Formats: sequence, structure tokens, C-alpha cells
Amino acid sequence: MKRCDIMKTSYGAKGRVTDMENKKIITIGRQLGSGGREIGKMLGEKLGIPVYDKEILEESAKKSGFSQAIFEKHDEKPTSSFLYALAMGVNHMGHSYQKPLMLEIYLAQFDTIRKLAQEGPCVFIGRCSDYVLNDMDNVLNVYVSADMQTRVKRTMEKHGISEKQAEGMCIRGDKDRSNYYNYYSDHPWGDARYYDLCVNTGKISLEKATELIIQCL
Repeated sequence: MKRCDIMKTSYGAKGRVTDMENKKIITIGRQLGSGGREIGKMLGEKLGIPVYDKEILEESAKKSGFSQAIFEKHDEKPTSSFLYALAMGVNHMGHSYQKPLMLEIYLAQFDTIRKLAQEGPCVFIGRCSDYVLNDMDNVLNVYVSADMQTRVKRTMEKHGISEKQAEGMCIRGDKDRSNYYNYYSDHPWGDARYYDLCVNTGKISLEKATELIIQCL
């Protein structure tokens, strides 16, 4: 079984959810420093809808009973081959055993995303939300990117760090998000074929990017 099949098995394969007639869900995948989070917040303000970023972790903790600190520790972090074996429920001798806590945490987070999406229009930032909601209609999947120079500058200003530190932060952040996404989904992170709209904030402002997304609703 592929790792992404864990998610499909957990949620079932009942076809597309079509009870979203008057709802619009926006998911935003983003490179670190591209301004994707800021765009998500502006969308929420302009459209008057909730934005779920770190809030996903808080809601997952409340509904699952697990500590929020556990969700934060593993937030959009890659999984090692050893932890993959754990997630598959197989020990070093190849024997199966009960589903581990780590996988329960990921499933709880994904379940939270689906439940929040059913409540009404909203914006999700990262955390495989586009993949989690891929059986729902009226979901606009957006990917936000930018050239390294733009991202480094934005990261320096946001965190008050040096250019070298900012570049390292962008590289590590992208690697973590990519590995996390590729581990839990069945297609590559940042691949334009799997998004409805790709925005380069190195070419247009965050404000214009926000307006462009709204025009696509």
C-alpha cells in the first residue's frame, strides 16, 4: 500500500462531494517567503471568511484529544523512512501492529480540514489541504511561488535576520513542505498540473495576487 493510500482508505472512496453548491473553499500551497500566508489573510478579510493556518493544529488538538504541542512539533515536517515504516504499521521484523500515534495525529489533522470545509467558505493554508479536499467541488487550489531573491528579502524583513539566514530558512522550509506533501499525497508538491491557479509574487504584488484569486472564484 502506498502512503497516500492510507489517507484514501481512512476517508473512503465514495466519489465527489457535491453538497457545496453555495460554498467556496480556497487552498493555498506556498513556497516559504512567497507571501502565501499573507495572501490567505487578505482573502479572508476581503471575502469575510475564516482563514485556517496554525488554527488547523489548534482545532485538531481540540477534536482529537491529543496535545497541540504534538501537532506543532510535526507541522508540515518530513517523515523519515523509519517513521514511514511506523506509519505503515510494520516493525523491523516485518510484522504488523496497531496504528501508531503519529499516524493518528496526521489523520486527525486531515479530518479537521474536511470538517471545517463542510462548515462553509474558508481559506486553508498548506498542510496538504488541496489533496485532503480533492473529492469536493467548488474548491480553488492555488500555489504561490516567487524567485529566491524576492523570498529572501521578504523573509529578512519579516524575521529580522541576515540574507544568509533567510536563504537557508527558505531552502529548508521548501524541503520540509515538499517532503511532507509528497509523503502524504499522490502527486508532487508545486506541480502546476495539480493546481487551478499558480501565482508568482515576484512578478505581481500580494494585493494583486489576492485580487486575481478572487476573480477566479
